[in-house]
Amino acid sequence: MVGRAGLGGLGFALLSASSFGLSGVLGKGLLETGWTAGAAVLLRVTVAALVLAIPTVMRLRGSWGAVRRHAWLLLAFGLVPVAGTQFCFFQAVTTLPVGIALLLEYTAPVVIIGWLWVRHGHRPSRLTVIGAVVALAGLLLVLDVVTGRPINPVGAIWALVGMIGAATYFVLGAHDAEGLPPIALAGGGMVVGAIGLALGGVLGLIPMAFRATSVALGGRQVPWWVDVLALGVLTAAIAYASGIAASRRLGSRLASFVALTEVLFALVFAWLLLGELPRLVQLLGGLVLLGGVALVKLGEGQAADVSPEPLT
Repeated sequence: MVGRAGLGGLGFALLSASSFGLSGVLGKGLLETGWTAGAAVLLRVTVAALVLAIPTVMRLRGSWGAVRRHAWLLLAFGLVPVAGTQFCFFQAVTTLPVGIALLLEYTAPVVIIGWLWVRHGHRPSRLTVIGAVVALAGLLLVLDVVTGRPINPVGAIWALVGMIGAATYFVLGAHDAEGLPPIALAGGGMVVGAIGLALGGVLGLIPMAFRATSVALGGRQVPWWVDVLALGVLTAAIAYASGIAASRRLGSRLASFVALTEVLFALVFAWLLLGELPRLVQLLGGLVLLGGVALVKLGEGQAADVSPEPLT
């Protein structure tokens, strides 16, 4: 029987997946009006940091020592999963459909298995290896190398780099940081991410271009600030906080497996709001890829899935 913690973790994971599933649709609306990926991500993260500031401070009252003890975790989480992954994903969707970019990014569970094998000696089972091979075959179909109409290679590279950041998100989120609540990790990570992106913009490392124009969404025009608020509150503050809570309860393996439903949510949102659907061979590749990742997860066994993995 699934325990209360497991059910709660599953609920948080699905909430996070559905919230993240909107990010590509909302972000693409800004990018198509002339915003750069850096500008869109900076405002998304800044809004999320402001939203999470009060609950983070309230939750940390009397526990500020945990922030000092886990400063490295906050720094890594803010720069890689928050700033880095979002920037790479938004760069990817400038040239790729939202669903395709996410399918590439969500090969992350296979990377997590490889990390745990190399770093902690968790050798994968035969079923896990088979699943990884199947996922690779699905990836080739998603890239559409069979029909001779490959997707934009630059977009694919951005999505695959973002995949490494997504894997980092699950591993860091599952870390049992004693005294540092999930909401504090999310809130602190947003602050670090916003500062990092702003510095990148000031130094000229990250192009920043904003446009105060309306954004097309679901066949309608909405004010740009409505899109930005939705990005910051729904797809960042809520998505990251609930995702960390899920990883703490389920472990990085199982949490990353449930998070694959984000691809399904994103495909539905992209179809309804942007009219985007992948080609048939890419849909087939997506199913094969997800099936391969599912085999990877099954090969790891239930006992490994329910406990967080140490990072050191």
